[in-house]
Amino acid sequence: MPRELSGALEGRDLCVGIVVSRFNRSVTAPLLAGALEALAAYGVGDDDIVVAHVPGAFEIPFAAQALARSGRYQALVCLGAVVRGETPHFDYICDEVTRGVGRVVAEYRVPVAFGVLTTDTIEQALARAGEGHGNKGYEAAVTAIEMARLARVLE
Repeated sequence: MPRELSGALEGRDLCVGIVVSRFNRSVTAPLLAGALEALAAYGVGDDDIVVAHVPGAFEIPFAAQALARSGRYQALVCLGAVVRGETPHFDYICDEVTRGVGRVVAEYRVPVAFGVLTTDTIEQALARAGEGHGNKGYEAAVTAIEMARLARVLE
């Protein structure tokens, strides 16, 4: 049998940074609430959570990089909502946010959970920020905890 490694869902003694976009606040506010609920449910203390609010999704990588560079956080959670419009702006923003967050992971070797919704309609985004498809903010926070623990196992 091969040796298998995994991260426990235990948030005690973890510091987690959250970056959340204000644009599409009707979606991002419930994503943030879900992430905070998950962190509390798994034992991350309020004093060990920092939330950085940014104007839009494009600014998420900048704030994530600053948090990662500080060395204070064992994991980051990025939350936002980009809804397709009538122009190619959607594609440019989605590509750059994804690339930017990926660069943070590669450069700082800190787990980053990607909770940036990219949907065709606001209704699809709202469904993923609530009950319809679950709360993706909650799921991203759980992922952050698991990956922070796995990172410790892999060191």
